[in-house]
Amino acid sequence: MKLLEGKTALITGASRGIGKAVALAFAKEGADIAFTDLRYDEVAQATEKELAALGVKAKMYASNAADFAQTNATVEEVLKTFGRIDVLVNNAGITKDTLLMRMTEEQWDAVINVNLKSVFNYTKAVSAIMLKQKSGSIISMSSVVGVSGNAGQANYSASKAGIIGFTKSVAKELGSRNIRANAVAPGFIITEMTGQLSEEVRNEWAQKIPLKRGGTPEDIADVCLFLASDLSRYVTGQVVNVCGGMNM
Repeated sequence: MKLLEGKTALITGASRGIGKAVALAFAKEGADIAFTDLRYDEVAQATEKELAALGVKAKMYASNAADFAQTNATVEEVLKTFGRIDVLVNNAGITKDTLLMRMTEEQWDAVINVNLKSVFNYTKAVSAIMLKQKSGSIISMSSVVGVSGNAGQANYSASKAGIIGFTKSVAKELGSRNIRANAVAPGFIITEMTGQLSEEVRNEWAQKIPLKRGGTPEDIADVCLFLASDLSRYVTGQVVNVCGGMNM
């Protein structure tokens, strides 16, 4: 039997990058996949087809994760289509990096809303379903900078640190109903976003990492797979650093 056979996973921001890698890893282990992104564009359509080709039910929902009303409507639609939600992966996120002295209110609010408020929105909506099921796994994407901070990323670091506190609180509130909540804290991961950095900058980052390389989306997806499956049935309220030893 596959690790996630018979389960439905809802993953936010999953058309590309880490979210897509998580969706593919889950689908390969038998999970039906509902995923969201801002637009149902060619990239989202391609991801939807790639997931369906693995023999699972897959559907994309165009939705703004930072919008409370849209989130609740989306979760209702997912429940109608799939009948249940066993795993939630809060992955939607953005960056608007700049030094604090140059940071605008818009840059602060945008990052907090997309990165942190979206986690509240989806966790609140999905937890009601999981409470009725008396089971579930909630995985939220934090970051090593949410643990240690980083110059030029005060907004991003604050949003990712907030996810950690939120996750630990949710784990304590929902644990008695067999609902687990954990956070994953990626380090320097090679994605479309970091791929825009120069090779020199990427090499500088790699030299700071004990494993001497940047991570891949698949490195993150494998940890999420563990947290989504029954292999982690006694793991909750934890922050798993996936950073090649960068944050020790």
